[in-house]
Amino acid sequence: MVKINMQYNSIIITIATVNFDNIVSFYTQLLEQKPKKLIPHIYAEFQISGLKLGIFKPKSANEPEFVTYVQSPLSLCLEVNNLETAISHLTSLGCTPPGAISTASHGQEIYAYDPDGNRLILHQSHQEGTGNREQGTGNREQANIITTDN
Repeated sequence: MVKINMQYNSIIITIATVNFDNIVSFYTQLLEQKPKKLIPHIYAEFQISGLKLGIFKPKSANEPEFVTYVQSPLSLCLEVNNLETAISHLTSLGCTPPGAISTASHGQEIYAYDPDGNRLILHQSHQEGTGNREQGTGNREQANIITTDN
């Protein structure tokens, strides 16, 4: 048997939605950047520190395949510098997290949901060796994985 190594250039996480414009607007505000690629009403792509987040509208014939299910096992996790600031930002977008902040050995986190019901996890790590949370600074990005060319 011949072993063929799969080669890839990047990984794109995609979200399918029939509410394309609304979801693109939400992620534009959440990530505080415009899509790097945009095909109006069809596809938008954000570049987030080496990761690409794509949003697409499925063809009508394929829409049933992409129905949003409650309690999906997949989540989009944003590691943030300051959890309270990130919660305030998300709340200002109309997506108030429904639960309380939970504490784990690796830090604190809270669940929220985008307008289509996709789970978002906002996570703030403890500083290494101290058990204390990292504190963000006023001008730093709200999430470690979010970088923009603005």
